[in-house]
Amino acid sequence: QVQLVESGGGLVQPGGSLTLSCTGSPSIPRTTPMGWYRQAPGKQRELVARIFRGGASVYKDSVEGRFTISRDNAKNTVYLQMNSLKPEDTAVYYCNALPPDYKWGQGTQVTVSA
Repeated sequence: QVQLVESGGGLVQPGGSLTLSCTGSPSIPRTTPMGWYRQAPGKQRELVARIFRGGASVYKDSVEGRFTISRDNAKNTVYLQMNSLKPEDTAVYYCNALPPDYKWGQGTQVTVSA
């Protein structure tokens, strides 16, 4: 079973940037599509970005052009570069496979506030 650990969250002002990391152990198979999900208070968890085996990526409309998902297979790590952050991006961010077959990690809190 893959164990996922997310990191990189924090408090940032609107318009700011953060880069999230998700490392899987013992490894994330390079053929496994991966995604970043988020859950805001009182809302259901949602998929915001996904990356496929060949590196192609798809984004939720509301983050298109602002977020970039990438992966380093040698490091078993998936990244989410987030730019131009908005208060509505505030949530706990998680990574998981597509579909989310791995056990959920603890997530990393992102708070966008002035």
